[in-house]
Amino acid sequence: MLTRVKSAVANFMGGIMAGSAGGEHGGGGGGGGGSELPLRFPYGRPEFLGLSPDEVECSADHIARPILILSKDTRRLPWTTGYAEVINAGKSTHNEDQASCEVLFVKKKSGGANSTPNKNSTKRRSSLPNGEGLQLKDNSDPDGISLYYWSLFDGHAGSGAAVVASKLLQHHILEQLQEIVDILRNTAVLPPTCLGEEPDNPATNSRTLTRAASLRGGVGAPGSPSTPPTRFFTEKKIPHECLVIGAIESAFKEMDLQIERERTVYNISGGCTALVVVYLLGKLYVANAGDSRAIIIRNGEVIPMSSEFTPETERQRLQYLAYMQPHLLGNEFTHLEFPRRVQRKEVGKRMLYRDFNMTGWAYKTIEEDDLKFPLIYGEGKKARVMATIGVTRGLGDHDLKVHDSNIYIKPFLSSSPEVRVYDLLQYEHGPDDVLILATDGLWDVLLNEEVAEAVTNFLPNCDPDDPHRERCLHPAMQTQPQGIWAAGDENRLDQRAASPPGLGSAVMGQRSQA
Repeated sequence: MLTRVKSAVANFMGGIMAGSAGGEHGGGGGGGGGSELPLRFPYGRPEFLGLSPDEVECSADHIARPILILSKDTRRLPWTTGYAEVINAGKSTHNEDQASCEVLFVKKKSGGANSTPNKNSTKRRSSLPNGEGLQLKDNSDPDGISLYYWSLFDGHAGSGAAVVASKLLQHHILEQLQEIVDILRNTAVLPPTCLGEEPDNPATNSRTLTRAASLRGGVGAPGSPSTPPTRFFTEKKIPHECLVIGAIESAFKEMDLQIERERTVYNISGGCTALVVVYLLGKLYVANAGDSRAIIIRNGEVIPMSSEFTPETERQRLQYLAYMQPHLLGNEFTHLEFPRRVQRKEVGKRMLYRDFNMTGWAYKTIEEDDLKFPLIYGEGKKARVMATIGVTRGLGDHDLKVHDSNIYIKPFLSSSPEVRVYDLLQYEHGPDDVLILATDGLWDVLLNEEVAEAVTNFLPNCDPDDPHRERCLHPAMQTQPQGIWAAGDENRLDQRAASPPGLGSAVMGQRSQA
């Protein structure tokens, strides 16, 4: 067992991608004979970068590690979004991360038409966050609702899952929203409990009967001719934003199920974390499954918009699952956590431990079963589930096993995102307020406050009307001790991390355009 774990750790740290490094285009790393199957989508970089095949190959130079940004000739992205990426320092042959950014339109399902991206639309390009110019809160289009969509996918063990998710997740979100378009447009009335029912109007159904009136059978009392049948139960009032949250959560699940189904037909290698932002009807919905991060910088203040999901942050969930279903451990792991590996000579002694029901520590008598390798081992960025993977939420990884075993890790990985909501209409925003999305390659070397400081120091010195002001950032920030990084256009954060991970980042500006 120890040899197997050592091999697994070495395999991961050198890249469990090593098996797929030569198959990024031909596709290893997915298991199940994936290299013999056709790709679901060809490998490439995000479409909005507009790279040629030669430029895609040059982007994979692990020595030069060029920073890829939007060119001057590229059509400006919604909300004047900026983007940058850089390949990792040799962990995989090609960049396994992906991104997408689109303006989409959700059509009413009753119309029978499929919802499709409206990539040619030139409307709604203003980025003023207070609602003016966005033209979305009025719901003036009778056929549906427009929305903005941004996403980052941090791939591992191959680029297949990240590529597929970058192409299809937005369509799963649209499909989930189709059924509720009319409900979302009618913000004055709470969503009906059952589709097809007339929704209750709180203004006309707020009367409360006294016990005496009910017993007398008076008008409005239960059983009176003028009153509908009495409900002998309470009913939750569900706000509209909860329907959007549910649609996004369902879309993540459907995306993961599609990858699971299609991996037998296509080569969909590896897995990926997913960080998605949807702007709909005046609100930002930030959905995160993995260890990427989103923050809003508003008037120099950092507002976290996501949590990271790692073996440490989800320890109790993982331990409880293993406790309830011990067969998932393959008789080679223990769900208990100890400060260090238990040695055979310590059997019978009292050692610190903690279980799924504990946030603190206690002592227990060491038994033979405690000599098994811990389900969760390591600290910080070195923490792993079953000595294999360092993230606990994301998409894909259906074929991922403990090295040299038949123990699947997928049961411990969740595709469910955490969704946070930010109401843009509730706050006043300045021209330098931004929303930053980035994979862990940025956050491993910079704190939220350091990123905020760089943004707030740089942007006030730039002409706010310069459509290419981010290009001044690179020479200005090359002295950054932790790597070469910059923040800007409306507003972009670029970084070449000095650490091995690669990086993808996008920043949505918060200012209007003339």
